[in-house]
This record gives sequence, C-alpha cells and structure tokens, in this order.
Amino acid sequence: MAGNTGTPGATVTGRIMAILGAFDDHHARLALTDLARRAGLPVPTAHRLVGELVRHGALARSGDGYVVGRRLWELGLLAPIESTLRETAAPFLHDIHAATRATVHLAVRDGREALYLERMAGRASVPVVSSVGSTLPLHATGVGKVLLAHAPEDVRRAVLASLARVTPYTITQPGRLNEQLGQIRRVGYATTVEEMSLGACSVATPVHRRGQVVAAIGVVVPTLRRDRGRLAAALQVAAQGISRQLAALPPA
Repeated sequence: MAGNTGTPGATVTGRIMAILGAFDDHHARLALTDLARRAGLPVPTAHRLVGELVRHGALARSGDGYVVGRRLWELGLLAPIESTLRETAAPFLHDIHAATRATVHLAVRDGREALYLERMAGRASVPVVSSVGSTLPLHATGVGKVLLAHAPEDVRRAVLASLARVTPYTITQPGRLNEQLGQIRRVGYATTVEEMSLGACSVATPVHRRGQVVAAIGVVVPTLRRDRGRLAAALQVAAQGISRQLAALPPA
C-alpha cells in the first residue's frame, strides 16, 4: 500500500507525504475514500489534509476525485537538474523544432519510466500521448530506449522482465529489446516505429554530463523511411551542444 502511515504518532508531515505518495501511474485520480485507504489514514483526517492541499494547489479536484496539482509540478521544476536541463536545452530544442516541425521531447529517467520535462509541438506535428510532466514506458519510446540503454543493470533487468504491449508493434521480447539496447549504445541513437502510438515513429539521442547520460532528446515523425539519418545527425549535434554547456556549469 502506498505511503501507509497507520502507525500511531505519525507526524502531520508524514501524513501529508502519505497522501501525496498515494498517487502513482495507475492511480492518477483518487476518490477521497480510496486516497485515505492508500495513505493509511482515517477518512476525516484525509479529508482535512486534502482540503489544505487543495487550497495550496498541491492537489486539485477532478470530477468525483482528486489529482496532483500543478503547484507540485512547478516546484519539481525548481530541482537543480530539471531546471538546469530545461534552460540549457531550450534553444537547441527550438532549433530542432523549427527545422523539422516535428514534436520535440526532452526526458529524464524516473525509475522505470521516462519523465518528460519538455515538449514542443506545432499544428503539423504528429499527435502524441506525451505531455510535460507525464511519464511513459522506457521500452516503448525513443527517449525511453536511450535512457534504458544507459540505465544501471538492475533497472534494465527489471524493465526487460516486465515488457507491456502498448501497440501491436511494441517490442515485448526481452532478447530482442536487449539487442537493441546494445546497438543504441554503439550507434548513439534509438528509434521506434509505432511502438508507443500508431502512426508515430521517433528518433532520440543521449545528453551527457560529466561522463553520465542525464537525459535524452528526441523527435516524433510519421515515418523514418527517408529521414532517419538526417534526424539522428541533427539530434546528435544538438545533444552535443547541450552536453558541452552542461559540462561548463559548476557541479550541482
């Protein structure tokens, strides 16, 4: 159970964190009773604390339940690595978007998922399911494959052991995906073909800082038949520029 704080003597801070921790990818919206149960709190206590969180923007009402509020996302963007990445990458992402008119992504790894820090799209862009602040599977997205290829071994093993099918083209064979991850490390970019959304293909490359892959940038296009090499080269140039600027910053 997420954030269970049924232990006597739990502090107010602990109870609030239990409420916030009750939300996850499979429980993005929760009714009050479900929220109280997952947080391990009496309903009256949960009701009082949830009311405070709503007033401060940390939670928001949605239909007959509650969702995480925008204020938490705004605070999350102030974390040093996220804010630095977004600010540093922004001009490079704008250049890629202007040149391709494709949807452009900046993402980091959040556990076993890709967390999208930035998305740029226009009217001509392919419709995608990503949004700023959302998470998507590592194994089914271009930026996710890049991040998975450079993730710690235990993360790769865990992801390979639970490959969920998103579309008919999602790779769910561990051996095949693991082979792709090795190729990504060798060639420096990843691709997907309708593995997250039908009609959407992607190319993505890693962003480095001090020898570590800290993020991935990518584009989503209708097809890779003609422009795979050109898109990969453009992304690699942009990623190198971002990496150089990150390297010039003082250590976090």
